[in-house]
Formats: sequence, C-alpha cells, structure tokens
Amino acid sequence: MTMRHSGIGMTSARTRQRMIDRLRDQGIVDEAVLAAMYEVPRHLFVDEALASRAYDDVSLPINYEQTISQPYIVARMIEVLRASTTRPIKKVLEIGTGCGYQAAVLAHVFPEVYSMERIEPLYQRAKSKLHDLAINNVKLSYADGSAGLPDAALFDGIIMAAAAPVMLAALREQLAVGGRMVLPVGRQEQWLYLVEREAQGFRESRLEPVKFVPLLMGKA
Repeated sequence: MTMRHSGIGMTSARTRQRMIDRLRDQGIVDEAVLAAMYEVPRHLFVDEALASRAYDDVSLPINYEQTISQPYIVARMIEVLRASTTRPIKKVLEIGTGCGYQAAVLAHVFPEVYSMERIEPLYQRAKSKLHDLAINNVKLSYADGSAGLPDAALFDGIIMAAAAPVMLAALREQLAVGGRMVLPVGRQEQWLYLVEREAQGFRESRLEPVKFVPLLMGKA
C-alpha cells in the first residue's frame, strides 16, 4: 500500500490501529474482519474536509442524503455474515454501494463481491475509488438494489446498507441454502436482522437497534 493510501496524521496507521482496538473493545472478534478494516483506507472514501474524522466511530455524509456507515456497524454486519456454520460464505451481494467503502472491506474478506448502487454519481465515485485501490473482485452495478441481482444469484451472503421498511422476499429468495443475509429493517425504529436460509425455509433473528438511511427504489 502506498504512502498516499496509508495516510498521515489523523489518517495514519496509528489512527487506524486505534480504530481496530476500539472495535475489539466493542466486541468484534473476527480477525479477518479486523484485518480488512485496518487495510482499507477509510479516509479516501470521504470528502477531504472530513478525512480527520474518518476513523472515528461515526457515520459521515457522502452527499445525496447518503452516509458512510460507522466502522462498528460495518464490522459487525460482516462478522455476522461470516459466522456461518453450514456454508462457506464466498459469493456476496451488497445492496447500496454508496462511496464504496464497505464494498472494499467485503472484497478483502470474500473472494467474489457484487454491489449495487442506485445513485449514479455515487456509483461512478465508488468505481473510481475501487479502481484506484486495485480492488478487482467487486462487480459494481448501477441499478435499483431493492430487487436484488437475480441474474447473478444465488448468493452465499447478502448485506444491505439501507433500511428496508419490511423484510424483502425478493432478496431472501436469492440466498443459497445455508446462506445468510444481514440487513436493517424498519422505519422510525430500525433493527439489524440476520436471515438464514435453511432447507426447510427461512429463520430470522433480530440482533440490535441501528440507524440507517432508508432504502429507496428506482435509479437516480
């Protein structure tokens, strides 16, 4: 990784290590997730004026009324996705690319990542950032993610970066048997859910309260 990507001052390796130490204190134990969170330069995915806050445990605006999720929730969702005991999670779909940060972390953890973004400037920005970082195992789509990506299904894992008002049946059906989906659900009160597809059907587990931007439909 070049010095430009490594950062200086408030974006330095030491600052990143403090983020990792904080994630451990918050209960993140998956070493592959922690390593990916350390490797991906979060400060490159936010506006330069916000770079000094990139490794704080906060969500930050990325324009178009969207945000980059706080580091804890990114790590938590990916850790839950990886915690399968029935099927290796290799092929993953992300709904809501945003600035591309979570897609970059996913790409360090899983061999095959698909990601969908409905806002064209964000799609283009994420595409550029992933290219700059030589991340080649993410397939980006400029599309409405609410219907998923049936042409590429089935997926071992699905992760959503916006809150659906209700559980989305179309996405559940794109899970392979043994697959897992992690997503926020709700309007005013949102909860993080884990959906597991078993041979007999689906099992849903409510994990913890969260706050995400709402899932919107249609391309913009």
